[in-house]
Amino acid sequence: MVPIAVSSMFFHEYTSPEIFSYASRAGLDGIEYWLETPHFWLRSLPVDEVLICRQKHPELSAITVHAPILDLNPCSINPDVAEISIQYAIRSITIADQLGAHILTLHPGRRTAKRPPGDADFARFEHYLSALRDAATKNSLKICMENMEPTVNSFLCTPERVRQLLDDEPWLFFTLDTSHALAKSEEELLRYIEFCHGRLANVHISRKEGKILHLPLDRSPLMATVIHALQDVGYSGPLTLEIDDLNFPRPLSAEEKIGVLSRDNAFIRKCLE
Repeated sequence: MVPIAVSSMFFHEYTSPEIFSYASRAGLDGIEYWLETPHFWLRSLPVDEVLICRQKHPELSAITVHAPILDLNPCSINPDVAEISIQYAIRSITIADQLGAHILTLHPGRRTAKRPPGDADFARFEHYLSALRDAATKNSLKICMENMEPTVNSFLCTPERVRQLLDDEPWLFFTLDTSHALAKSEEELLRYIEFCHGRLANVHISRKEGKILHLPLDRSPLMATVIHALQDVGYSGPLTLEIDDLNFPRPLSAEEKIGVLSRDNAFIRKCLE
């Protein structure tokens, strides 16, 4: 059974107990807990509180973790920014292990200037990978790198580049962000699945409309095609609804957010029948 989860940042204004309760009420199987969830991030990362939430909601068994990314860039030309970004990535591995998660998603960083990455930038990326590689040997956590939007300064925004990275780093896994791929084209998203499904451990699933990313699925025929493509390659990891609540015309109440998730949850389960 493919577990269906939601990013905790969809409920960013709520406490951890509320987030777990709302995900459960939406009928989901799990949560991708972002370490930058404000109730966690701004209170010295109280792991014990999240563990209590897990104990109270055994129905949410599919727990994954997303490393912090805001204000951070492990490939920054500022060595202090790069170093603290890498430190937080390593710390995320420890916290994910403490939370009992089996999957951790990381971002690859980017060239600071809006120019194509050069040799010096790829050297910084290799330094980042080296630190992760050392940490990865010490636990069984699946460390996943996420594909980014196709911007000029991105390190990881094509199926070919992700495939090459996975071939070069056999310890590394892949988180597919469908909206990031759709920013290029529908065909690009399906190529990611074709090229990288063997190492695919997590999927951030959301819809794109025009230039707006991370929208609810809303029974989209395209998203049904994507779910079926994942089925066809035998994908059995989480489908994590990553929805940006700022893309709605007005702020949603908790009940309205639960409704959005319930509808997308029902749609995914119908596609998986």
